Amino acid sequence: MTITVSTTPYTGQKPGTSGLRKKVKVFQQPNYAENFIQSVFDVVERADGSTLVLGGDGRYHNRTVIQIAIRIAAANGYGRVLVGQGGILSTPAASHVIRKYGASGGLILSASHNPGGPDEDFGIKYNIANGGPAPEGITDAIYARTQTIDRWLTVEADDVDLDTLGETKCGPLTVEVIDCVADYAELMETLFDFNAIRANVQAGFTMSFDAMSAVTGPYATEILEGRLGFPSGTVRNGIPLEDFGGHHPDPNMVHAHELFDTMFGTNAPDFGAASDGDGDRNLIVGKGRFITPSDSLAMLAANAHLAPGYASGLKGIARSMPTSAAADRVAQALGLPCFETPTGWKFFGNLLDAGMATICGEESAGTGSDHVREKDGLWAVLLWLNILAVRKISVDQLAREHWAQFGRNYYARHDYEALPTDQADVLMGELKGSLAGLAGKSFGSLVVSVADNFSYLDPVDGSTSANQGVRVMFEGGSRVVFRLSGTGTEGATLRVYLERYEPVGGDLDRETPDMLADLIAAADAIAGIVRHTGRTAPDVVT
Repeated sequence: MTITVSTTPYTGQKPGTSGLRKKVKVFQQPNYAENFIQSVFDVVERADGSTLVLGGDGRYHNRTVIQIAIRIAAANGYGRVLVGQGGILSTPAASHVIRKYGASGGLILSASHNPGGPDEDFGIKYNIANGGPAPEGITDAIYARTQTIDRWLTVEADDVDLDTLGETKCGPLTVEVIDCVADYAELMETLFDFNAIRANVQAGFTMSFDAMSAVTGPYATEILEGRLGFPSGTVRNGIPLEDFGGHHPDPNMVHAHELFDTMFGTNAPDFGAASDGDGDRNLIVGKGRFITPSDSLAMLAANAHLAPGYASGLKGIARSMPTSAAADRVAQALGLPCFETPTGWKFFGNLLDAGMATICGEESAGTGSDHVREKDGLWAVLLWLNILAVRKISVDQLAREHWAQFGRNYYARHDYEALPTDQADVLMGELKGSLAGLAGKSFGSLVVSVADNFSYLDPVDGSTSANQGVRVMFEGGSRVVFRLSGTGTEGATLRVYLERYEPVGGDLDRETPDMLADLIAAADAIAGIVRHTGRTAPDVVT
C-alpha cells in the first residue's frame, strides 16, 4: 500500500553539473533526501513498470539512501530496480547498466572526488535512459519541483538485503541485486586487446594502481589482476570504504602523492594510475613522467585506433572549454571535427548519441568514449595499457613523440577553495565587466587577442548554454580561463586554468611552473585574485 508523507520544501536543492551535493548532515535532515528523490520521480518521463538503476560509490550514508530510494520507487510505479551488490556501482558502470538493460534512468549516489564520512559529503545524481547525466532542462525541472513539493510517496517494507545476489520484492517492485563488476568487465573485453596487454605483463611490464579506497577497487582488482594477469597487490587501497580511509579520493598530485612518490622513485614500475571516489576520473603517470588529463585526452585520441574497439577510427573529439587545446591539434591532423563544450559530461551526451564524437575529455581528469555516457577512469587506464602494449614504448617515450609531432600545451589548474560566495561573485562580476576592454592590452610579454564569456550552441539540439566561464586568449595560443566550480559542497571554488602552447621545435621539456610563470602573473593582474580574496597562492594545483 502506498503511503503519502506530507513535507515542505528545502531551499538550495539545485543540482549542479553532477547532481545535488551537500554535507551528509544536510542529507540526514528529515525528508531532505526523500524530497529530492520524489522530485526526480515527479519530473522524469517514464512508462509504468520501468526499470531504475541504483547504486553508488560506497561512501557513508549510501546504504541508508538506497533503502529510501527503493521504497519511493516502489510507490511511484517502477516495476524493477537493479541495484549493485553492496550498494556499489561506479558511475561508468551504472551508465552501462542503464544502457544494457534498457532502464528508464538511474540514481547514482555519489559526491565523486569529494571526501566521505559522517562529517563529509554526499550526493545524488539522476542519469537518463541513454546512461548520461540529466541535461539542464531536466535538472531545472527537478529544482523547480523541489521548491513546491508538499508530499513524497513510499511503501511499508523491510530493508532489502543488498549483499546477496538475486531478486526480492519491495511491495509491488522487483529488486534485483546484481554483480557490480561483471557487466562492466565484459564490456571492457570487447573494447581492448586483453591478449596483447596480458602478453606485455608476461614480458615484464609492471604497474601500480591506486583505487584510493573508493569504488574502482573491485573493478580494478577483477580486471587488472584477475583478467590481465598483473600480480596481486598491483591494486592498492582496493576495498571501498565509507570514508575512503580518511583520504580525499581525488586522483591528483596532492591527494595521490603516494602514487607519485612511487612513480618518481628509484624502483618505479612502468605505469601508474589512479581513479576517484565514483570511478569516473583517472590519473596517468609513467616512470618519471606525469601526463596531464588534457594531454592524456590528446594522446589517447591520437592512438585509439590501436585498440579493437576503435580500430575503424574516430568520428570526432570533444573537450570541455577549460581543457587544453592539445586535442584540437590531434583532431586537425586526423581530419576530425573537434567540439568545445561547457564543463559537465552531460554536454557530451548529444554529440555521442548523434555519432558526432567518439572520445571526450575534461581537464579535471575525466576521459571517456561512446561506450557509455559518462567519463570512465578505468577505461582510460585500459586504453593506455592497450596502446603501450602495441607500441612497445614507455609513457615518457610516447609523450615525447607526441609533443614532437603536435607541439606541447603546458597546462595547470589553480583552485582557490571554499571562498565566501559573495567574494567570488564580486570577483567574477568585475572580471566579466572588464572583458570588452581587454583585447590589445599587454600583461608582461603577453598580449590579449580575445576575451569573452564562453557560450555554447549545441550543434545537435540547438540549445544555448551561456555564462560558462571567462576566456582570455593571448597572441601565440596561450590563454587563461576563469570559472566558478559547481562540484563543491560549501562556499565557492575559483578555478583558474593556465595554458601555454609551445610549437613543434620549441622548448618541449621544461618544468610546467616555469613555463607558466608569466601567465600566473597575468591571471592575477586581470582578475585581481589577491585583491579580492586575500589568497596569495592556490589551495590545490593540478
